[in-house]
Amino acid sequence: MANATDAILLLIKTAGPCHAGRIAEHLGVSRQAARQQLERLYAEGLVEPANMRAGVGRPRRSWSLTAKGEAHFPDAHAQMTVELIDAVREEFGAAGLDRLVSRREQATAERYHRLVDSDLALEARLEQLTALRRAEGYMADWRRESDGSYLLVENHCPICAAAAACQGFCRAELALFQALLAPAEVARTDHILQGARRCAYRIIPGGRA
Repeated sequence: MANATDAILLLIKTAGPCHAGRIAEHLGVSRQAARQQLERLYAEGLVEPANMRAGVGRPRRSWSLTAKGEAHFPDAHAQMTVELIDAVREEFGAAGLDRLVSRREQATAERYHRLVDSDLALEARLEQLTALRRAEGYMADWRRESDGSYLLVENHCPICAAAAACQGFCRAELALFQALLAPAEVARTDHILQGARRCAYRIIPGGRA
């Protein structure tokens, strides 16, 4: 099936572990056909199965990405970036690297403040912010929750290797989102660098508790 691999990997990447029925519905094929595709991807080392219990009855098998499957969504210029970080740290020390990261943070903040209109309502600003993150490769999306809060999700980090080598690259992200969406309260609930499959932020309008 043309592009079945891309479609399945993207679904699992953005939705998290999926069972064959969900994948069959997404592809518009039978469950048997979806299972065959999953078994093929498993043989290629791109996905791995796990049993998830949902209520009474037999556990349902779900599928998640392996490290090889995650590599299907590449970290932009990862190796070169890490080598450059190491070179800057060796040449100018930790303080020099910190100044470089701080300069990047400032430039990013200035650009985001130009492109996210502070006069707009929260949802409109959130949409602008999400569009920026999506364009930069973060596979970002947002939704309103049943309690009136919002969830901003980044299903991919295109600078993950750089952020792992120098965590200063994402240290200001939360503060920037808080400034752009104020007076809403923004809290990070999931973090890829701490082992989560995604980065996620809960946004509470007006900062109410």
